[in-house]
Amino acid sequence: MRKKLLITLALVGLVLVLSGCGNVQEPVTAQSSGWWDKYFVYQMSRVITYFAQLFHSNYGLSIVVVTVIIRLVLLPLNVKQLKSSRAMQEIQPKLKEVQAKYSSKDANTQQKLQQETMKLFQENGVNPLAGCLPIVVQMPILFAIYQAIMRTAEIKKHDFLWFQLGSPDYVLPVIAGAATFLQQKLMMAGSEAGSNPQMQVMLYVMPVMITVMAFFFPSALALYWVVGNIFMVAQTLLINNPFKKTEAASAGRGKKS
Repeated sequence: MRKKLLITLALVGLVLVLSGCGNVQEPVTAQSSGWWDKYFVYQMSRVITYFAQLFHSNYGLSIVVVTVIIRLVLLPLNVKQLKSSRAMQEIQPKLKEVQAKYSSKDANTQQKLQQETMKLFQENGVNPLAGCLPIVVQMPILFAIYQAIMRTAEIKKHDFLWFQLGSPDYVLPVIAGAATFLQQKLMMAGSEAGSNPQMQVMLYVMPVMITVMAFFFPSALALYWVVGNIFMVAQTLLINNPFKKTEAASAGRGKKS
């Protein structure tokens, strides 16, 4: 979990740096040069514009639809992440036993600890990197959406609900942060993750990061986060069924008492 937090912070920092690079005032067109502009930014602009035309030039609704499509494409990856996370939670007692058995700090013992830990992961189908992969995949998409918004005049100047897509908003970032918190809270419900200090850090740090970033970025990005996290909430409820886990855990505690 510490690695996941560090990777998230590093990637967010990278997005912040990249967002300040390049000329975001230069329109992106079919004649734009460079592999990034040609195959990412322009294509994202085309997709958003295409769906906006289907909805009578409603670019906000188009971003909602594009976000759902992106989440559906990433669904197999996210399902794998959820299953791996659930398997990781289930092997925590065994993992603690291995850590206690090889608690010595000498090199040989630590090497044995790594070997036994990897063996435990393989036997239970746990991939430690599964939780980071969706984050890594989404970062280029996020940056492409940001540039497509800023470099496509029709998107940048369009109003949706109460906000302008190309300008920061003060309400949507709070909603984005709250949606992020709810999604992570549901993932932790009914598991031992709730008592893990590192998970608790992630529970509060990520929503704060999303909220603060959304205050400075175009509101269309905050809209992307809100819709994406609502999708993830529904996905978590369907796959992990955290409420059933919570009931089972409560029943187990009741039998013990």
